Amino acid sequence: QVQLVESGGGLVQPGGSLRLSCAASGFTLDYYAIGWFRQAPGKEREGISCISGSDGSAYYADSVKGRFTISIDNAKNAVYLQMSSLKPEDTAVYYCAAGPPLFLRDIERIDIAATASEYDYWGQGTQVTVSA
Repeated sequence: QVQLVESGGGLVQPGGSLRLSCAASGFTLDYYAIGWFRQAPGKEREGISCISGSDGSAYYADSVKGRFTISIDNAKNAVYLQMSSLKPEDTAVYYCAAGPPLFLRDIERIDIAATASEYDYWGQGTQVTVSA
């Protein structure tokens, strides 16, 4: 059974850090693109980062570039999102997703925020709240 499970969300103060995890089962991340998305109340789901499961090439939306770092541990079949310098506007439910990596060849010309349709498998999400 294909499954993605996120963990690591919680409440953090502005300027703080959190590390989200995405554990995959039922398939191997090596052959997929893995993305992190978030959805704030009243807003559309947006892509913020993605990574190639085969070579670890990482990409970021401008909204998180320089603050968030995506990584993969192929041995553990897991992807991580290290979030630093968190802001209240980062408050959202965060999702990981996996899909065929073909679109990564055009990633420099694609708006990462709008790549949800490229992914086949989704986790259930984990809440991140940034508040004093």
